[in-house]
Order: sequence, then structure tokens, then C-alpha cells
Amino acid sequence: MSSLSFEVGARSAAAPATVFALLDDSETWPSWTPLEHCRIERRAGLDGLGEIRAFTTGKIVAREEIVAREPDRLLAYVLLSGIAVRDYRAEIELTPDGDGGTLIRWRASFRAKVPGSGRLYRGALRRATRTYAEGLAGAAEREG
Repeated sequence: MSSLSFEVGARSAAAPATVFALLDDSETWPSWTPLEHCRIERRAGLDGLGEIRAFTTGKIVAREEIVAREPDRLLAYVLLSGIAVRDYRAEIELTPDGDGGTLIRWRASFRAKVPGSGRLYRGALRRATRTYAEGLAGAAEREG
């Protein structure tokens, strides 16, 4: 099966450091996304990598691992389990916008486990991710 991908964006009036502080703290995610709960299964190492977190929404528990982290610029994670996709990887890139704010670019790619379901998952994941990006932007503005 071929890989599918999508990208969403948002802008926050908050500085990249403020946006990253929320993004980097997995336990804040339920406060700015529709995710109901976060449980940290393994804390990150000194470099911020390797954290395993479990996000619960309804009966779905999505387990993810942080695989790349550049303070105030980039956070990437892979899905370990929870939905019927393979090789899911998301990267959230933060770029100063020149006006003191931040451009948020959230990209993801994956392969569907079930043939024919990829476009459905891409649409649903894109919508959810847009909500996450917009929630992050707004929460950072309230923090700043």
C-alpha cells in the first residue's frame, strides 16, 4: 500500500517558545485538543526523545513516541498503536512569522492497514489535526 500524507497549518500571535512549551508538554494536550486524557508511559530522556504517551478519546487509546525534538522549532512523533494505520509519523514545525508570532505547520504520513480505507483515514486525521493546530495556536496566545 502506498503512503498517504496531509498537512495543516495555523498561526499564533504567540512566540515560538510559548507555542513549543505547550506542544512539548504532552500533559497539556487535553486542554487544547479534543483529547480527553494523557498518560505518560515513559518519560523522555535528557534530549527530550523517547517519551511514550497514551492519549484517550472515548474508547480509543492512541500510543505515540516522540522521535524528534528541536526546542522552539520541531516536534515529531510516531504512532505505536491505537488506530488502523501503519507507519504514522507526524512533524510539527514552528516558524517565526516576522510579527512576533508563529506559523504552525503540522504534517503527517501513514499507510492504511485495511485496503481502501486510506482516504477515509486521511480525511478524518486531517480534520482532527486541524483542530489540534488551531487549539495549540489559541492556547499559546492565552499563555503569552
